[in-house]
Amino acid sequence: MLVALAVAGFGGCNHAASTADKSAPPLVPSVAYAGTRVPWRTVLRQPAEWYGSDDARGLAVNVVGYQTEAGGWPKNLDMTIPPAQADRSADPGETLSNIDNDATYTQMVFLARVISAHDDPYLRAAFNRGLDYLLAAQYPNGGWPQYFPLRPGYYTRVTFNDNAMINTLTVLRDAANGQTPYAFVDAARRAQAAAAVAKGIQCILRSQILVNGQPAVWCAQYDEHTLTPAPARAYELASFSGQESVGITRFLMEVPHPSPAIIAAVQGAVAWFKSAQLTGAQVQALGGRVGNPNAVMWARFYDLDTMKPFFCGRDGVKKSNLQEIEAERRNGYAWFGTWPATLLNTDYPAWEQRLAAAKTPPPS
Repeated sequence: MLVALAVAGFGGCNHAASTADKSAPPLVPSVAYAGTRVPWRTVLRQPAEWYGSDDARGLAVNVVGYQTEAGGWPKNLDMTIPPAQADRSADPGETLSNIDNDATYTQMVFLARVISAHDDPYLRAAFNRGLDYLLAAQYPNGGWPQYFPLRPGYYTRVTFNDNAMINTLTVLRDAANGQTPYAFVDAARRAQAAAAVAKGIQCILRSQILVNGQPAVWCAQYDEHTLTPAPARAYELASFSGQESVGITRFLMEVPHPSPAIIAAVQGAVAWFKSAQLTGAQVQALGGRVGNPNAVMWARFYDLDTMKPFFCGRDGVKKSNLQEIEAERRNGYAWFGTWPATLLNTDYPAWEQRLAAAKTPPPS
């Protein structure tokens, strides 16, 4: 099996300049934060009317308090807790702007919904700083690192892991289109966001792994200079990704008027998902635990040479059976899942129908 990358014209780590107006006087919030009963993990799952409440507006002020000087937000923090009371001792990364673990993406979507319900210059300025941050963080090749400013280590990789880059592109795409809740975004930033999305899509297409000359799926992260598959943590080796590739494929399917290259990328990914699916019995033979031996599942990682599932502990050594790695990693990571199931069974057929309808001439 021949595995290759479609890479052209990549390299360098220069970032775009931010459009933030650093000379503008600081704004002040129009409402104080007085605590909220909404858990942070559910902040994007509230009824639409809640985002116009004093509770939501107050929480938004709290969120702005966590925004870093760079313009993004740190990860793994409960932002219903006032910033002065937050415990950031566990990881120095929890003080730095990044797009890992839904950071920055979550805060920007939340702020946009609150602004859309009740416009506030203070919150709008914070959102704009966040948007400028995302624009500045993009590599010339169209990808995004986990952390910006860059944090040494695997954090500089172009990161699809945990949907980091796709979440970023989704915010920029929706802001560029001015769709709800982003109608307040100014024209200049919309244009910049649209250009960033176009570059991001080209990065996706060029990083798609080719198998025997045909597009397959993606690795969870890529070298930022060469755009070749790269490892992250010791147990996250370069591979075909059975999870992250789903979000990438779905994002391409959401392009309104897909080019032939996008259509080929989606079709290639879907064909790969079908070829890589496992039965519950196969998962059990690989050391996984499933209730239904007839269930259809996928592995998180597939070897780039053999396309066989593999597992890895903190020693960084590939294992062919999940039970061969230490219990902490065996039980602390999602090694199998049904991630592509809805994509294959529902989303892809609907996408094919949309393509067919677009090609059908109107009745005379």
